[in-house]
Amino acid sequence: MARFDQRVDELGITLPEVQNLLGHYVPYRISRNQVFIAGQVSIIASERVTGKLGDDLAVQDGYRGARLCALNILAQLRAALKDDIDRARAIELTGFVNAAPDFTQASAVMNGASDVLIEVLGEEKGSHARSSVGVASLPAGAAVGVKAVFEFE
Repeated sequence: MARFDQRVDELGITLPEVQNLLGHYVPYRISRNQVFIAGQVSIIASERVTGKLGDDLAVQDGYRGARLCALNILAQLRAALKDDIDRARAIELTGFVNAAPDFTQASAVMNGASDVLIEVLGEEKGSHARSSVGVASLPAGAAVGVKAVFEFE
């Protein structure tokens, strides 16, 4: 069993099924030694976090939504790299938070996604650069959307 799969099991995490696409794009693209994962929203089959932060959702709701995004990202990474997944290292996350105009805690929301990557991949491979941006809306009413870049050896 790959270390990645063992760590996911130890944490009691079940990766979601790879999500259906919401448009005409591919869920990930491999270029040389990098994997670019398209934006993943805070919706999985068993759970969804939809709405607007600072309006009908609190920071902890957004944090939970960002965690769902990270689980979707890891599912896509698993699909992209298969048995090479243990060679992956997070490079960058870009988070989009569906937020009321005066909401200023997008970074606190995005900690949910960052925390999942560090929990699963470890500090060395899970740490990453990050941007957090408040937006007016997201596909399917999602509270959070996150795109990611990984590299592999």
